[in-house]
Amino acid sequence: MSACRFPDGFVWGAATAAYQIEGSPLADGAGASIWHRFSHTPGTTHNGDTGDIACDHYRLWRDDVAMMRDLGLKAYRFSISWGRILPEGKGAVNPAGLDFYDRLVDALLEANILPMVTLYHWDLPGALQDLGGWANREIVHWFGDYAQVVAQRLGDRVRWWATLNEPWVFTFIGYVTGHHAPGMRDLWAGMRATHHSLLAHGEAVARLRSLLPAQAQVGIVLNLAPQHPASESEEDRAAAERMHVMQNALFVEPLLLGSYPALAERLVSNAWPPVHPDDLERIAQPIDFLGVNYYSRGIVRHAEHGYLRAEGVRNEGAQYTEMGWEVYPNGL
Repeated sequence: MSACRFPDGFVWGAATAAYQIEGSPLADGAGASIWHRFSHTPGTTHNGDTGDIACDHYRLWRDDVAMMRDLGLKAYRFSISWGRILPEGKGAVNPAGLDFYDRLVDALLEANILPMVTLYHWDLPGALQDLGGWANREIVHWFGDYAQVVAQRLGDRVRWWATLNEPWVFTFIGYVTGHHAPGMRDLWAGMRATHHSLLAHGEAVARLRSLLPAQAQVGIVLNLAPQHPASESEEDRAAAERMHVMQNALFVEPLLLGSYPALAERLVSNAWPPVHPDDLERIAQPIDFLGVNYYSRGIVRHAEHGYLRAEGVRNEGAQYTEMGWEVYPNGL
């Protein structure tokens, strides 16, 4: 094997999400999230598993930071639980929630580990879902207020900020297919959730810029997956393009180009959300980084049903993970 050298300044780290590791989801005044509700609904998770204990990070955070230090990690990207900070999603702030992340940041810095904050990793406060969640345009301001509260507390020490993690997942898998919280199956709501999540990102960027030092790095993290046709047929190639537009371009293009792909609007037809005159300008504010979470590619063939008229197929000669994802590093 030939040697591979990472560039100077490259930082090795690890990443987690609040509901996936913290446990104690209702402790010390926290409000229930949509994932707490969803996982406690029979039939929604494997074996009925919940995040009630998870890795017990809420209680064992000191031990966890020590393990990170012993592993030699130089960075740790973690998400903030919105409901720990604002139990109702808006309004009154919960000091105990802020204190938890305050202590965590100090411990990371003491261990010489760079703290990297993700403001939203799928755990919307349930009280906001009761008001429509991401399908309600008011969430743009709710999220901006939340971002401001967190930045005012941690911004003197945290330099790396991601607004959202994988909006395609929590909008399409949460609102359209229903496999994730909040478990909806509504394309109309999902498309509004998509647009409002991008608007909320823009709102948070503006709030963070006004509060953080100039050297702070602000961005967003997307899950991107190349979509390859199952064959060279014109039908399969067109199906792969439709899948690419709805999973990748629908998010990348408004963020970086200030426009939505025209094909996306044609595909969803009457489910396309209202876009106000200054919305795209708000979404496309300059960012310092675009995070990419890469897992695998998609292999796509034409289908007769559904708004995408496309479906994924397996590569029978390939290795697959326990999650059912093809091991395909070249896709990155």
